[in-house]
Amino acid sequence: MSKPILIPILGDQLTRSLASLKGRSKDESVILMMEVWDEATYVKHHKQKIALIFSAMRHFAVDLRDAGWTVDYTFLTDEENAHSFTGEVARAVERHDPSAIHITEASEWRVQQAIDQWQDKFACEVRVLPDDRFICSIGQFRDWAEGRKTLRMENFYQEMRKQTGLLMDDGKPAGGQWNYDKENRKPPKDGLKAPPRPRSEPDEITAEVIALVEDKFADHFGDLDTLKWPVTAAQAETAAEAFFNERLPEFGAYQDAMVHGQDDLFHSMLSTSINLGLLDPMELCQRAEREYREGNAPLNSVEGFIRQIIGWREYVRGFYWFHMPDLESTNALNAQRALPDFYWTGKTDMRCMADAIRSTKQNAHSHHIQRLMLLGNFALLAGINPRDVQDWFLVVYADAFEWVELPNVAAMALYADGGKLASKPYAASANYINKMSDYCKGCKYSASTKTGEGACPFNALYWHFMDRHRDTLESNHRIGRIYSNWDRMGEERQADYIESADRFLETLEPAKKGWARYQDQ
Repeated sequence: MSKPILIPILGDQLTRSLASLKGRSKDESVILMMEVWDEATYVKHHKQKIALIFSAMRHFAVDLRDAGWTVDYTFLTDEENAHSFTGEVARAVERHDPSAIHITEASEWRVQQAIDQWQDKFACEVRVLPDDRFICSIGQFRDWAEGRKTLRMENFYQEMRKQTGLLMDDGKPAGGQWNYDKENRKPPKDGLKAPPRPRSEPDEITAEVIALVEDKFADHFGDLDTLKWPVTAAQAETAAEAFFNERLPEFGAYQDAMVHGQDDLFHSMLSTSINLGLLDPMELCQRAEREYREGNAPLNSVEGFIRQIIGWREYVRGFYWFHMPDLESTNALNAQRALPDFYWTGKTDMRCMADAIRSTKQNAHSHHIQRLMLLGNFALLAGINPRDVQDWFLVVYADAFEWVELPNVAAMALYADGGKLASKPYAASANYINKMSDYCKGCKYSASTKTGEGACPFNALYWHFMDRHRDTLESNHRIGRIYSNWDRMGEERQADYIESADRFLETLEPAKKGWARYQDQ
């Protein structure tokens, strides 16, 4: 009998058409799937995130077996668990004596670094295949990026539109514009509510995983009893259908809106399913385009949805691989403050921050404007160390894999890369929050009060940030004119802002050790 080919499948590669499975004979292949301790704990992931990935993996293993594949599955509870991908592959090589190992490239730098050592470690051939679930390969992005002074998503996005043909009419963008973002900033009206998204109730497999997580990861952040994410392709398809039928038409207009207690609004809530491989991103874009072509959804909604996928998603993945490993430690603004404890507890009188953190704890999710313009914006203004913020975002969100989390946090939210990704810092005062949300109503702090007692902290922190980074930011053509406003205030008013910000910053309690990484303890 000929030796089999061993095909390791990682937890975010749950796709039947995966590159390493294409063209493979089921009779001559062994699929290896691994629950390993190191992956669950290199940061202390949200309980829902661990449960979601393990449950989706176990369901996918059942699906593969039903389709006739041989699956060697390592459970976290196995007594001889080797704790790492490399250790589990080594043990599988001993069990199966394969002629070769075929694996689809990893999405994260540290995992791929381990895979790249396998050829020297194992006697058999190791073949690493490109992940063609992405529209733009790592090499294609590098070719696009090399030699450019700036890497702007809008330029990349237009190239992806041309390449895919999405929303293109005779070589030109549908409607005559590439981007309808100006139509996607509608403030929330009173009583704004969206149809609820379908929730996937835990089955027997998921219930077993929940029990495992409660036992093994009891000290991790987050609620587990609210786990309702799709864990199968069928459940993910149900969620996609609900979005296209019920929420896509209003998605565009209100995609930047924030409403207290309305955690999903009109967002697709499909990012976990896309990132795990349960849904095909290109197919979703094509379906969204059909909704526009058939008159079921407006162009601004469909373009906004497609831009998030073939624009931002593809762009940040390419940006990540182009700038790693330096991106992980970048800190252009020299931010050194420790992450405040309220990011974990939610105990803050800032109503907007408390609500976003509540949603994060309960759902392992908050939508992109809450992440960027509340949680990220506060960290930027307060000068919180990028590594602390990166760890927090990686821990708390179910859709956070490093390739998507790190560029969005370090480069976009924190401007820690010095402007390689974003043309300006995404810094905003309470005025933005008041305009785009209902949070300021009923908050202890007043958005219109600039300094002193009862003033929203975002106001003084905004000018504190601008003042301390003047040498860096004044030459930026997108925000340099702000300093004319600052200078017109006069020294007394400026001092009032600085003192108000300093008084607030002194009240921040640093997060306790051990929340993000076990080695902190």
